[in-house]
Amino acid sequence: MENLLSVIIPLYNEEKTITRVLARVREVKLPEKTEKEIIIVNDFSSDRSMEVLRDYFKLEGEQGIRIFEQPKNMGKGAAIQRGIKEAKGDYLIVQDADLEYDPGEYNVLLQPCLDGFADVVYGSRFMGGNPHRVLFFWHSVGNRILTLLSNMFTNLNLTDMETGYKLFRTDIIRQLNLKEKRFGFEPEVTAKVSRVKGSRIYEVGISYYGRTYSEGKKIKWRDGFRALWCILKYNILVRK
Repeated sequence: MENLLSVIIPLYNEEKTITRVLARVREVKLPEKTEKEIIIVNDFSSDRSMEVLRDYFKLEGEQGIRIFEQPKNMGKGAAIQRGIKEAKGDYLIVQDADLEYDPGEYNVLLQPCLDGFADVVYGSRFMGGNPHRVLFFWHSVGNRILTLLSNMFTNLNLTDMETGYKLFRTDIIRQLNLKEKRFGFEPEVTAKVSRVKGSRIYEVGISYYGRTYSEGKKIKWRDGFRALWCILKYNILVRK
């Protein structure tokens, strides 16, 4: 029986990169008896992202791809939640519509699940010998502080709680009552999945090709404060 991996792509104003990311995702060769579906959730983009996609589909076709439109700009977390709802796969992973994470590493995250060891796999930018673009010292410090605080409450020993590459068994992530609509998704999902009885959480090293703000990076310093609040909120104040 084949396994199905759902690749969720939250899309907001990525006209310069969306087709390159999509082409890379489609090229990925998964392990034997494992297929993939691609779910694009357009978060009410105000640039030419959808026009660019339509032109791409005219040339390359839409096979294996489903597109959903948000009625207004609702945030990355809301787009991910929509993708989770629509996913048909046994497993799912979130793929940002930029070029910071390499789709060629899906198998690195997927293999511990296929081998029967893991239910959730985090791709860490801070472990292993893979390439990492050198950027933003204080972002790195902030990520490590947030990971440390998250670990203190969840009793996990993650090295990169804020990573954008997290792979889940679909039935497990659907147990979580996710609320965060924007960049609070990472600490919320970590807090809640850590409390799923019997869930096996693994971590693997991945590459990271970070962008500068001039290249389109969206996360800002205030999002770090939101993440801090979410760590406290979903580990202490709201545990459901």
